[in-house]
Amino acid sequence: MYQPFILFIILIITIALFVWGYWRYDFVALFALALSVLTGIVPAKQAFSGFSNPAVITVACVMILTYAITQSGVLNVLLTKLEFLFKKPLLHISLFTTTIAIMSAFMNNVGALGLMMPIAIQSFIKQQKSPSIILMPIAFSSVLGGLITVIGTPPNLLISSYREEIIGSPYNMFDFMPVGLTIAFFGILFISLIGWKLVPSRQKNNKTDDLFQMSDYMTEIKVVKDSPFCDKTIKEFLAGIKADFDLIAMIHRGKKKFAFSKNDIIRKNDILIIEASPENLEKILESSKLILAGDKPFSSKKLSDSDIIIMEAVVPPGSNMEGRSAAMTNFHYRHSINLLALSRKGISFKQKLNDIRFAAGDIILLQGNAETLRETIVDLGLLPLAERDVKIGLSQKNFLPLLFFVAAIILAALKVLPITISFLCAVLAVVIFKATPLHNLYRSLDSSVLLLLAAIIPIGGAIETTGTADLISNAFIQIAGQYSPVVALIAVLIVTMTLSDLMNNAATAIVMAPIALNIARSAHVNIDTFLMAVAIGASCSFLTPIAHQNNTMVMGPGAYHFFDYARLGLILEIIIIVTGVPALLWFWPLH
Repeated sequence: MYQPFILFIILIITIALFVWGYWRYDFVALFALALSVLTGIVPAKQAFSGFSNPAVITVACVMILTYAITQSGVLNVLLTKLEFLFKKPLLHISLFTTTIAIMSAFMNNVGALGLMMPIAIQSFIKQQKSPSIILMPIAFSSVLGGLITVIGTPPNLLISSYREEIIGSPYNMFDFMPVGLTIAFFGILFISLIGWKLVPSRQKNNKTDDLFQMSDYMTEIKVVKDSPFCDKTIKEFLAGIKADFDLIAMIHRGKKKFAFSKNDIIRKNDILIIEASPENLEKILESSKLILAGDKPFSSKKLSDSDIIIMEAVVPPGSNMEGRSAAMTNFHYRHSINLLALSRKGISFKQKLNDIRFAAGDIILLQGNAETLRETIVDLGLLPLAERDVKIGLSQKNFLPLLFFVAAIILAALKVLPITISFLCAVLAVVIFKATPLHNLYRSLDSSVLLLLAAIIPIGGAIETTGTADLISNAFIQIAGQYSPVVALIAVLIVTMTLSDLMNNAATAIVMAPIALNIARSAHVNIDTFLMAVAIGASCSFLTPIAHQNNTMVMGPGAYHFFDYARLGLILEIIIIVTGVPALLWFWPLH
């Protein structure tokens, strides 16, 4: 009797934790699952049933295949053939938005963005344009592309799996295409023609061979004996450096000082925590004869030499570095590279560089041997932002992963094999034919996403079995029931989109699916119309940088602010509602 109310409270707590963002999504989902089991909402025997759910297995397979295709370098080669189109802004933007949408329809959209982002940045720098113009458009386009097929995004797979539980058959590979393609077409058309102009152009860099200057880095420089500023005052140091930077703190004999006088003396071995761009950092090091505190085995007189390179990279969601500090990662001794600096949009750090825990969207400056950096990027799941010759690819012309992937799509589309089995066979083929090293494939699995899905699926089942879906849907019907089912459909779409802007899209789909099902049944209309609305709404989250992993990935490299997303995202979500509802009613009629 009290179970629906208990689960409702657990859902409210879960949503609040998602919005708070202090804990990772997967931990929040596991916490919610633990509460549900302890309160008897989810039977203990079903607590881990999510791990065997076809949606989770399919998502894992798509992650592996996406990674294998990315490593092959095939798509990089194909894109370079189209570089002649980059000279015209409209064609330049349209090429990237359309390409990534097509890729995301079949690949994991986070992987698709990870592949396209470095290429997009380099192409815009070559054209003397700010890469911030393109990063948000391709992030949003990758999400829109995911609407087209059942494997395009986790919400689609989850809704398909839920439909199989309810009526015995899942959605087919291209059942999402009529509505998804309609929304993607109008959305990408808007982004390519008008929307990109709403994106702020920041920190345009006119040097095509320089690293893209996203924002200032927080880094540590060490005072050495032969520095002209050793035993000088802070005032003399600030006046003597002809570069733009901020002095954040000073560490003297292990003690940090955040409030200091300009008359304080800088002593030998003191560490100065400063905030500066890479260009200004180079000026500081050259003029002051100070050294980078994190710079151990390499020369710090210059930022690069014939053997050692400096490189910027972004920490994507799901990276091995996310949630870990530099000290925990142990760059130098484990990977033979140096972490020189870190930038996080809108935050000035006051603790030591080694103590800062990395977050998705952070931009880091690494130093090391070119080959070592290439391997480390793969190991840590980083995305390079420059240095065109440093690619996340081991082979440039390995077409096997792509062929196996296409074969899996065809087998699933023709219903020769279930979707999960066809993609599992493709993964096995990649391993058997040694298209990609086996140990690399394990790195492609984003454990945080898989854990979240596996943990939240049993809760989704409990929403229906405990009557919580009835409770929420009845309240929903009382409000919208006096109007037509079309109004209820619009309301479901808007509520789902709003929730997805605040919490993880997969969790949103699982929470809203049983509620939408009950609303459709109460109104005696087609349940597919409402389930499709949930799938669309859960995927289309564009208002905040935390709404989707891809939004987070481009925040640092694009130098975007929190509210920049709403400038483009709000209009885009309105377009999705205006085009999506008629498409739903046309292709999935209510009666």
